[in-house]
Amino acid sequence: MDNLAVVILAAGKGVRMQSNLPKVFHEILGEPMLTYVLRAVGGLQPQKTVVVVGYLREIIMEYYQQWPLNFAVQAQQLGTGHAVRQAEPFLQNFKGEVLVLAGDVPLISEKTLRGLVDFHREKKAAVTDLTALLADAGNYGRVIRRENGELEKIVEKKDALPAELAIKEINTGTFCFDKEALFAALKEVRAANAQKEYYLTDTVEILKKKGLPVYAFRAQNPEETLGVNTKDELVEIERILLKTKG
Repeated sequence: MDNLAVVILAAGKGVRMQSNLPKVFHEILGEPMLTYVLRAVGGLQPQKTVVVVGYLREIIMEYYQQWPLNFAVQAQQLGTGHAVRQAEPFLQNFKGEVLVLAGDVPLISEKTLRGLVDFHREKKAAVTDLTALLADAGNYGRVIRRENGELEKIVEKKDALPAELAIKEINTGTFCFDKEALFAALKEVRAANAQKEYYLTDTVEILKKKGLPVYAFRAQNPEETLGVNTKDELVEIERILLKTKG
C-alpha cells in the first residue's frame, strides 16, 4: 500500500509466559509468533516496517537480519506510547499512515489490516482503532462509539462504570494513525497512571480534544485480534491455527 508504514511492538519479556525468551519469540507451530504478524503486514507491502525491540533484542535482530526491517530500541519498558516514539527517527521523511500493532497477535490477517487502513483513509481520520466484539470482554478496554464508527472514548476496565462494563466491543491495541497526528499527540502523552507508563491509547483522547476525526473499525473475526500473554493462550492459538489449516 502506498504511503503506509508499520510499527510493530516487540520489546517485552512477557513475564506471564514463564520463560526467558522475548515474548514475541515464543513459537507457534515451529515459528516465532512475530513471524505471523510480519507476514500479515508484509502482504500490505508497506514502504517501511519498524520493529520496536527491547528485551534480549539481539535474538530477534539476528533471526530477522535478512528481512526488510528497521529495528528501533526501547531500552526501558515505559509503555506502548513510549515504544512507538522510539520508531519516530525511522519515519522522519515518511508521509502517510502508520499502522501500529503488537507482535503478539499472530492470527491477525492481511485482509483485516487492509480493511482498517482503507476505512481510516475513507474517513480521513487522525486515528482509527481496530476493535472486536467478544462474548467475554474481560480485562480489555471498552470502546464507546457512535453508529457511524466515530469513537467517543476507550475506557479501561478499572475505570469503567457498570453500564460501560456491559459493553462487549473492545480495543484490540491495533491502530491506524495519520503520521503527523500520531507523533504530535505522543508528545502530549503523560505517564499519569499507577504504572508510570506512557499509553498509546491516550492519543485517542488527545486527538479528539483537538477536534480531529477519530474512528473505530470492527474486525469481522474477533479471533484474529487475540493476543498471547500466557502459555495456555499460546496453546489456544495453536489449536485455532490447526483448525483453520483443516
